[in-house]
Amino acid sequence: MNKEETSNPKETRKKKDRGLPWWVELLFVQIGLPDQLLIKILKTKKNTKELIKKDKKSLLLFFVIVLVLAYFYPVIKHAKNKLDCEAIAKNYIINNKNTIGINNRELKMLSTNFCYGGEEIYEIENFKN
Repeated sequence: MNKEETSNPKETRKKKDRGLPWWVELLFVQIGLPDQLLIKILKTKKNTKELIKKDKKSLLLFFVIVLVLAYFYPVIKHAKNKLDCEAIAKNYIINNKNTIGINNRELKMLSTNFCYGGEEIYEIENFKN
């Protein structure tokens, strides 16, 4: 028999014995965290893998929903800020400007114009007390 054909049992054992992962070596060997914590981490890792195998569709749907919400959140926030600005500008116009002869639609137009940097609001006269 050639040396190539025979296998060394020590070499096969080294291949199977991979050693500890780096995080186990660091946290539990070097730092000295309790072994109970390692047991809980490994049990959680096993349960997570089983959950992923069983509920792939549900998890994928959940992540798609989260991504859609994260994508549309800036749009929703901008719309809310716009509506808040218009409400504040409308109240300011009603309380501080002479609004006689201005109907609701014009008031909404002026408040929208003001929120986007327009200066038409300054053309309305202030109340004279």
